[in-house]
Amino acid sequence: MKDARTVKEVMIPLSEYATVSEDATLYEAVLALEKAQEEFDETRFYKHRAILIYDKNRKIVGKVSQLDVLRALEPKYEQMGDPNSLSRFGFSPQFLKSMLQQFKLLEQPLETLCKKAGALKIKSFMYTPTAGEYVRASVTLNEAIHQLVMGHHQSLLVTEGGGIVGILRLADVFREVCMIVKTGRP
Repeated sequence: MKDARTVKEVMIPLSEYATVSEDATLYEAVLALEKAQEEFDETRFYKHRAILIYDKNRKIVGKVSQLDVLRALEPKYEQMGDPNSLSRFGFSPQFLKSMLQQFKLLEQPLETLCKKAGALKIKSFMYTPTAGEYVRASVTLNEAIHQLVMGHHQSLLVTEGGGIVGILRLADVFREVCMIVKTGRP
């Protein structure tokens, strides 16, 4: 028997997600995220941990995750290459500490770093999704799970009718899987 659950049934509609313009500052994005979290129905889903970014035409062009915000605290991270490719090496704690010292990363007090980062424009550090991070609303959850796993994605942008209509987050898919596991107890 084939499970007909679709992405649309689990996604967060775009209208319920935190969004800001690519010209917004990190400070403005944090306020938008906080507002979206306050208005969010936690009985259905987990709170937002990312912000979707739109351009002057209100088209979604990027996202900012928790990790992107932390990376924005230190501009030198941008010069160190693709963090996704580097993370697969499993660096030792000693090596990571030596990098911190060698490249003089995050040397200022956290309050100073945060204040500087708060003034940054989102477009200077937002993440632009790749083709593999879009999924159609009509696709089955099985196919979306495959896409999340193989791409190591935390979320997928959901499309319908040529536009983005929502976001499918790994946390929500995981919650759905756990509920199915509990109802189908051996």
